[in-house]
Amino acid sequence: MSDDPDVVIDTVGEFLVHALELEEASSDHYDELADSMEIHNNLKVAELFRKLGGYSRQHAKEVYARTEGIDLPTITPWDFKWKCPSSPESFCMEEASYMMTIAQAMEIALFNEIRGRDFYQQVADNTANDEVKKIALEMVEEEGWHVEMLREWQTSLKEEPPLDDLDPPNMPE
Repeated sequence: MSDDPDVVIDTVGEFLVHALELEEASSDHYDELADSMEIHNNLKVAELFRKLGGYSRQHAKEVYARTEGIDLPTITPWDFKWKCPSSPESFCMEEASYMMTIAQAMEIALFNEIRGRDFYQQVADNTANDEVKKIALEMVEEEGWHVEMLREWQTSLKEEPPLDDLDPPNMPE
């Protein structure tokens, strides 16, 4: 998401390239987090991140299907129209830890999904192209469903004790 209100996406091709990057980066990031959690034997959190990565991959496939017959522009990484150096669902937070609980992982996922939804809403609000607006609003709805799903999952969570660090870092005395 850009801080500049004059930055808009006015072609379907440009919008779909942004949506593909957002969803593919999201799935890659969730996979990286899952790998990290597995290495540190935080298997419940790894499983959650794998599931979320699967949802992002499915969403990317759906976006890709929309690109058939559309001339897609090439956009350099620095020309994407969002605030973070990476896509909105690629986690601009520092709270990830190999010791995180499911509740903390859900907070990260919720943060990411809200940012993705807000990006699509910003596109819908600022474009002059009716087709871009229509597709962006469909994506807002999809991301909104993800947000609601995560919130429902959060309400069903049982309180977890913090994980024991079986291999703490060596600290100088």
